[in-house]
Amino acid sequence: MHGKGHKVAFKRRRQGKTDYRQRLKLLKSRKPRIIVRKSNKNIRIQFASYEPHGDLIITTTLGSELKKYGWDGSFCNTPASYLAGYLAGKRASKKGIKEGILDIGLYSPRKGAKIFAALKGVVDAGIEVPYSEDILPDDDRIRGAHIGKDAQFEEIKKKIEEEHG
Repeated sequence: MHGKGHKVAFKRRRQGKTDYRQRLKLLKSRKPRIIVRKSNKNIRIQFASYEPHGDLIITTTLGSELKKYGWDGSFCNTPASYLAGYLAGKRASKKGIKEGILDIGLYSPRKGAKIFAALKGVVDAGIEVPYSEDILPDDDRIRGAHIGKDAQFEEIKKKIEEEHG
């Protein structure tokens, strides 16, 4: 389209990377955003606060950091997502964050998704986040009973608890 009435959309909107209406709603809450993004091999959880010149990332946690605690499975399955969220929540609470709001970006919210396993980890670490209980995965899936990782899960959660109090 051409002409005086045509306005070109923001670049990230044209590329399908940012939903600015959703972002504005999250920013209006004035709470730190808990940004959860997943790839094929990893999950990333970031706590970010809004600054006029750009978002300020307070803390970042990757699923691959679980290797340091003895995790030998995939870094993007449900138990790894929960543990990464738990680790991120413990780090954020050490930095003085007590509450936040979940930012899942352009992902479609589905019951029991890995993104919500990470949310459950953040909440269990002591961060207050508004959410609905029925969207979370089952406790058996979070502990890794479906893949035989439940013993290792408890051991790693205990290590994270010991290190980050």
